[in-house]
Amino acid sequence: MSRRYLFTSESVTEGHPDKICDQISDTILDALLTQDPKSRVAAEVVVNTGLVLITGEITTQAQVNFIDLTRKKITEIGYIHSENGFSADSCSVLIALDRQSPDIAQGVDQAHESRESLSEEELDAIGAGDQGLMFGYACNETPELMPLPISLAHRISLQLSVVRKNGKLPYLRPDGKTQVTVAYQGDRPVGIDTILISTQHAAVINGMADSTSIQAQIKQDLWIEVVQPVFEDIDIKPDDNTRFLVNPTGKFVIGGPQGDAGLTGRKIIVDTYGGYARHGGGAFSGKDPTKVDRTAAYACRYIAKNIVAAGLAERCEVQVSYAIGVARPVSLNVDTFGTGKVDEEKLMDVVLKNFELRPAGMIQAFDLQNLPIKRGGRFFQDVASYGHFGRPDLDLPWEVTDKVDLLKTALAAAATVG
Repeated sequence: MSRRYLFTSESVTEGHPDKICDQISDTILDALLTQDPKSRVAAEVVVNTGLVLITGEITTQAQVNFIDLTRKKITEIGYIHSENGFSADSCSVLIALDRQSPDIAQGVDQAHESRESLSEEELDAIGAGDQGLMFGYACNETPELMPLPISLAHRISLQLSVVRKNGKLPYLRPDGKTQVTVAYQGDRPVGIDTILISTQHAAVINGMADSTSIQAQIKQDLWIEVVQPVFEDIDIKPDDNTRFLVNPTGKFVIGGPQGDAGLTGRKIIVDTYGGYARHGGGAFSGKDPTKVDRTAAYACRYIAKNIVAAGLAERCEVQVSYAIGVARPVSLNVDTFGTGKVDEEKLMDVVLKNFELRPAGMIQAFDLQNLPIKRGGRFFQDVASYGHFGRPDLDLPWEVTDKVDLLKTALAAAATVG
């Protein structure tokens, strides 16, 4: 008999302190790549009460006003009131940037060739900028082939932002976290056990200052304006047994950088699969496309998603690893957790022959250096909140399932030969 269990994933809103940092880091990346696609960027951001610190290593020909970029992004997120202890107009922005180490750069500089297509010899000559391991994952629990818990947590977080910005719930403030616990029977989701929303809010709502009255109003409003719209197109819905928790401490007035310091790269599980798949430990935001922490994780998701979309497995996890200065991966592993319809050794062989995993090749395949230009100056900042994967609201090259027919044909041919 299959085991029944619970699995939980969380998300955060764009106003969460760590997510502010991720978005500023990727806004800087967008601006630099828009002016100079050869920019080498590792931008780290720290926020605290009234303070933004931009640090890291950047090598570029672009001329960018980092302070203006930062203030515009903070305004877009919604920190425009001094009552939050952090405001776009009044916060201090400090810049402490260095150039990238030439020892790190020497193996990957050619990755910035302006030509649209590099030769096989050139692709093999452009090594990874660092060692490391990356994972990608896909499963058939949702139309976007993502695990249901993280998909729901992101949708709820995004809806919190929507109703705050469109004025339906004007008392909401930018900071917030969501968490969804899904009940599973075997490997299939069968119910919604718990929905948790913690959202920053004004001290006075509709003339009410009493915490108990405020929390009752927020809970009612969030159920109607946030939770119900999210589940409209979801087959598995909350029922009478679903717990709905809102601001469990009783209130959430002090939030954002005033309530907690933030740092780029501290929400890597939120950015990926909500703990449902393994993670190599490398963050994404603020890193240019030569960084395999980012680009190879995108490529692994691309591979896993195409495998599941092709019906070759119900679940798939892809791991790849690199050595600094070496183009081809040190290792590749494809795991279908017993759900695969084909032999995994043959599947890995087909993946190696048909998917690009060399750093310059991945950049070229996804056109990563040019996407900020083609998308009007913003691309990476839009994936810096609400997840880098399974985003039906964004046109992401690593979410395309254009290798489905190729996989089926190649594996059919391999089976015939075998």
